[in-house]
Amino acid sequence: MQLPSNLALVLYLGFTVWLFRRDLRERPNVTSALWLPFFWVFISGTRFVSAWLTMFGLNLGGVSVEEGSPLDAVVFAVLILAGLRVLYLRRVRWSEFIRQNPVVALYLAYCLVAVLWSDYPFVGMKRWVKLFGQPVMVLILLTEPDPMEALTRLMKRCAFLIIPLSILFIKYYPQWATCYDQWTGGRTNTGIATDKNMLGFDCFVLGFFYVWHFLRVRRWEPGLARRMELSLCLVLGVGIVWLLHSAHSSTPIGSLILALAAFGFVGFRFVDRRHLGFYLAAMAVMLGVLEFAFDLHKYAIMALGRDTTLTGRTEIWQVLLNWDINPALGVGFESFWLGEERQSKLQQFFPGLNLNEAHNGYLETYLNLGLVGLVITLLMLGAAYFKIRRALLTDFEFGRFRLGYLAAFVVYNWTEAAFRTHCVPFFLFFLVAIDYQAQTRLAEPTAEVEDTSMAPEVVDAQETRYRC
Repeated sequence: MQLPSNLALVLYLGFTVWLFRRDLRERPNVTSALWLPFFWVFISGTRFVSAWLTMFGLNLGGVSVEEGSPLDAVVFAVLILAGLRVLYLRRVRWSEFIRQNPVVALYLAYCLVAVLWSDYPFVGMKRWVKLFGQPVMVLILLTEPDPMEALTRLMKRCAFLIIPLSILFIKYYPQWATCYDQWTGGRTNTGIATDKNMLGFDCFVLGFFYVWHFLRVRRWEPGLARRMELSLCLVLGVGIVWLLHSAHSSTPIGSLILALAAFGFVGFRFVDRRHLGFYLAAMAVMLGVLEFAFDLHKYAIMALGRDTTLTGRTEIWQVLLNWDINPALGVGFESFWLGEERQSKLQQFFPGLNLNEAHNGYLETYLNLGLVGLVITLLMLGAAYFKIRRALLTDFEFGRFRLGYLAAFVVYNWTEAAFRTHCVPFFLFFLVAIDYQAQTRLAEPTAEVEDTSMAPEVVDAQETRYRC
């Protein structure tokens, strides 16, 4: 049944207000600083502020890709500066961050140095600042009084907006929620994201989160709170499935399946978490044999509704792999797709296509950062794996969430470029890859104290903050 659009909008607003009011009335053990990562993830995972304003006739965007939007630059700068202030008040030591995350620090440093040989160093520098904002927002989460609760609240609040609003847009405001695929010419649903792939990724992440959250909630004490939370998980889960079907984006669906497989596998009782490396090696050998004997990848691709060229991606990869660049250093941080010269040459190979990524994160890294950057990126993935393997023995619930996402992220980058500045996939990678262990406590800064009418035990928990 199709409701009048105005009535649907009123129902959506009422439902969303109820969700957020319920969330705030639960008085979780998080601070107001959590709104910074929330706005960072929401803007990065849907549309920039300038794009939202353009929907209502206020065109404040930039005149070119190189210049970008001044408004968006200000928004990101404010979020990063506010985040740095929060970390300063929490006495976060960057030397400790580097000590616990040396490969992540090396990656950030190399990307900064790679700005020097870019043809557009000013643009590269602006984009590096956005990249630096990713670990800043992650550290806000990790230095919350309860990091697990902070992650839960962040994901739930994002779902409260992204899922219902995307459904509303697709069903009642299609002029804002659809576009035409430049590959096939067909109409695609984007929800409140900029394209179907980003909508699909949002659904993959939120779907994976709600499976993880549902299993945790099932262990709560029986009662009204448990029943309400389980019901909410199911309602939003149905919305996520509907959006995944509407987006027709194969990569997020495959990533979700892989994430749930890795997540579920380590939960079996017969699995010895200390021997995770052995299981991975055995699985790699088995997949290698199946690939050699039956061309397994072709069946996997067809099962996801793709052709064997991955919708033209293999043709793009072949052209880009033969591009004339410095193989060791690349063209400079986030610089390959800038400028008229390369775009004009690409038009000769792919007329009518507006390419702005390689649709392969590893190839994208090679083009921008060269083999040196690609090796550092692979080392960063390896370091994340070893951290997660240790975490499975000390913090199993979050450890297997990290493992599931890392497995999906590694594969996701095979058909999409996710090692990119402000994008949500890279934010979540930093979340599962970064460790920051607090060692002492610091009094809660006055500016971030929550409502004091809450339960005494919650107030006590929120009057302290991690300090290193």
